[in-house]
Amino acid sequence: MNDATYSVKDAIKQLPTNIKQSFTRREAGTAEQEQAATVFGNLFLHLHPVRVHANALRPSYTMGLGLISFFLFLILVVSGILVMFYYTPSTELAYRNMKDLEFAVSFGIVLRNIHRWSAHAMVAMVFLHMCRVFYTGAYKAPREFNWVIGVCLLLVTLFLSFTGYLLPWDQLAFWAVTVGSNIASYMPWIGDKIRFLMLGGNEVGQMALLRFYVMHVALLPLVAVVLVGVHFWRIRKDGGLSRPTEE
Repeated sequence: MNDATYSVKDAIKQLPTNIKQSFTRREAGTAEQEQAATVFGNLFLHLHPVRVHANALRPSYTMGLGLISFFLFLILVVSGILVMFYYTPSTELAYRNMKDLEFAVSFGIVLRNIHRWSAHAMVAMVFLHMCRVFYTGAYKAPREFNWVIGVCLLLVTLFLSFTGYLLPWDQLAFWAVTVGSNIASYMPWIGDKIRFLMLGGNEVGQMALLRFYVMHVALLPLVAVVLVGVHFWRIRKDGGLSRPTEE
């Protein structure tokens, strides 16, 4: 009777473990296998490989330009959301909103400068990251597809910078977008249509500001998030970061 009671108690104590094992259905392995299984089974830990080559960790090789670009993108997302609380995409209010953010909102000038200088820094870091990848030959097999994704990310970064340039709606922004859209109109056959699509008309006005705003805060960031996710995923699938050839 006592043995039966103890066996029931043991079964109840082991019930959570048994339920967990019924989901995983995996036999216990070595310590190294258990460590690898833990990494592979966790979404966040899966971003990092179980083993990393020593050469890939040398600061002088990667210079951390990819991670710096990613962290700047996160800063831009957070600061951009905060700026949106004080901004109206209207030709009558946009410039006034920017001035209020600078002079009327507490730490508004700091917030705007964080967003602006992070944008400038991200363009520079992404460009330097591409140069580093090209210089070290990290675009070669089996990483050709990821190189294409990186080029697309560079273009998205430039478009983000260009669309954000118009939003303050000052003279510098107005004429810069006017020149940029006129350059696009010189594209053979479809130049005029692209310019009309960009501006929502034939001149830089309310429709142009609204379209640039939507592209800057919604469309292009969404494309960037998808491409960044694919970029990180391909790094893992291609064997981790590229590294110098060992002799």
